[in-house]
Amino acid sequence: MLCKLNSLGLHGVTGYLVAAECDLSGGLPNFDIVGLPDAAVREARERVRAAVKNCGFTFPVSRITVNLAPADRKKAGTVYDLPILVGILCAGGQLPAPPADAAFVGELSLSGEVRPVAGMLPMALAARAAGLRTLFVPADSAPEATLAGGMTVYPVEDVQALTAHLRGERPLPPAPVWRPEPENGDAPDFADVKGQEQVKRCLEIAAAGGHNLAMVGPPGSGKSMLARRLPSILPDMTRREALEATAVHSVMGLTGRERPMLTLRPFRAPHHTISAMGMAGGGAPAPRPGEISLAHNGVLFLDELPEFHKDVLEALRQPLEDGRVQISRASGTEVFPSRFMLVCAMNPCKCGWYGHPSGRCRCSPGEVEKYLSKLSGPLLDRIDLYVEVPPLEYEALSRKSAGESSAEIKRRVDAARRRQTERFGPDGPDCNARMGPAELERCCALDGDCRAVMKGAYERMGLTARSYDRILRVARTIADLEGSPGIRVHHLAEAIQYRESGYLRR
Repeated sequence: MLCKLNSLGLHGVTGYLVAAECDLSGGLPNFDIVGLPDAAVREARERVRAAVKNCGFTFPVSRITVNLAPADRKKAGTVYDLPILVGILCAGGQLPAPPADAAFVGELSLSGEVRPVAGMLPMALAARAAGLRTLFVPADSAPEATLAGGMTVYPVEDVQALTAHLRGERPLPPAPVWRPEPENGDAPDFADVKGQEQVKRCLEIAAAGGHNLAMVGPPGSGKSMLARRLPSILPDMTRREALEATAVHSVMGLTGRERPMLTLRPFRAPHHTISAMGMAGGGAPAPRPGEISLAHNGVLFLDELPEFHKDVLEALRQPLEDGRVQISRASGTEVFPSRFMLVCAMNPCKCGWYGHPSGRCRCSPGEVEKYLSKLSGPLLDRIDLYVEVPPLEYEALSRKSAGESSAEIKRRVDAARRRQTERFGPDGPDCNARMGPAELERCCALDGDCRAVMKGAYERMGLTARSYDRILRVARTIADLEGSPGIRVHHLAEAIQYRESGYLRR
């Protein structure tokens, strides 16, 4: 007998429909899985065989052939254990045929328990797009599957519970749609930061416009502390942004039953020993997302920027420009989303004390130049804002009064983002940093005084066309924070000030 039922697979961070065809025929007993299965899929034979027997069913003594279609696409992972078991039992007459608009996903233990799988959200979204109405998924993966919406999701604890449901003996209760709980509010707050008002202003501009930022200063000046408080002032994610970011984390197995969906913008801070593959993505047999994709719709923080390997830093150039990263291998090409804010922190020299009032730096000008030369011009050109983080004075450090809170800063950031949304419309860019040529022409027009200031800066600083556009974007964000309909001279002057750093221009 032949039984055909639906399952789901993953291609990069996108799900797709898989037809699991199970055929029982005469001949010597054998169990084959075809359709380009990897080692984990082929091992499903032993897991399914043991689960069938340990759950009280009879494993067919016949020639069993399972085809996972489309047969020309590589199948990987353990998600096909459950559909293979259900298909074999249905083909053998031990279970009724499941509904045609249902799909099954899950890994099996030898005792018949159904274990969670990675990538449940993109698979559920693919099921909804394919018109399926019912999903049978592991109980721990059910909250994530409900995020796709438009389907009934049944959480399956074990094979016995699923078979009782399919026979109509004990129906499974559908999983309720997961709703995020309010955050507990214990995230790092800007109120804890002493002094550094200029740096906080720069971070506010970066958050309001989605701009890339670099902080330069000696050790202990607060660069890392300030960067880790940036997510507290970023605008809340829209549902679309949350689903996009969650899909990447789901594929990497970073979601779970208690937290199936990202409710805060991701903040990734990889160590400087990371490889180019770890940063951009890759691997075998199929490429997997890297840190820049895990930071999608959030922040990628690179501390001690010059200590990263050169090939790692150069791997950032295309994603920073395009908002996606393309990984090409002999087995195929994967495209991962990578629209993130890049925040960097670095010392001004190898020892870290160049320019410090204490005069403790002993680096020669040549050593300082060599240290900063690790950063290529094309990469630095893609950073919108540069700010020097000076060492704290004793008076600022000993001050008892709290600084401005993240909530107060976030209100101004949210107001600026609302102005951008109204200006660009629902189909336009989501922030000033992602304006294209058409939006720049329309939204960043300069009057005569501004053009004179811009011309002087362009010639004096030796700007490129890219850095010219980035100054305009930053000036537009400063104007939005002020509520100004157009860019004025003081907006442009402040944007130009943030474009250069005294350390990086030496």
